[in-house]
Amino acid sequence: MASRKEMADFLQSAERRAFKQALYAVRNDENALDIVQDSMMKLADRYAHAPAAELPLIFQRILQNTIRDHFRRAKVRQFFGTLLSSLLPTREEDESADPLETLNIAADEASSNPEKWYARKEVAQLIDGAVQLLPNRQREAFLLRYWEGLDVAETARVMGCSEGSVKTHCSRATHTLAAILQQKGVVL
Repeated sequence: MASRKEMADFLQSAERRAFKQALYAVRNDENALDIVQDSMMKLADRYAHAPAAELPLIFQRILQNTIRDHFRRAKVRQFFGTLLSSLLPTREEDESADPLETLNIAADEASSNPEKWYARKEVAQLIDGAVQLLPNRQREAFLLRYWEGLDVAETARVMGCSEGSVKTHCSRATHTLAAILQQKGVVL
């Protein structure tokens, strides 16, 4: 059973990556924050008894399910919104800036070589944009495997598919990302 400190430490360490993962999926800051918060609450409420070693896999599964729930609810809202759209005035929502836009680079590295810092930031933005272009399942597999560092079996459990599907999604994602980045002049 994970202690309160272990749970808090895990949630703190997973928060940023989970936000970025949710943001890639839903492409809206507020919705991504809501998804991460809901996922963290579900983990703390329902799985406080789980061993600390199992928290990352459980949390990833909860996060992916919460993202899927978001899309299901969005379909229902869109259906009823379409029916009622003539009755409601439209309004534009301001999108706040992405809090994760900037790179965390050591201060001495940034001050000693600004060209290197700018080039690294530019490549990170290109990669970020390319990941957003991936189909949902490929993006999910790619992020779980290479961002979260899960192995193939763990990724398959989180995604609810076979290990072969995970390998296929990851392979397609890496080939697509490489092609997109190569078109933009980035060679990895």
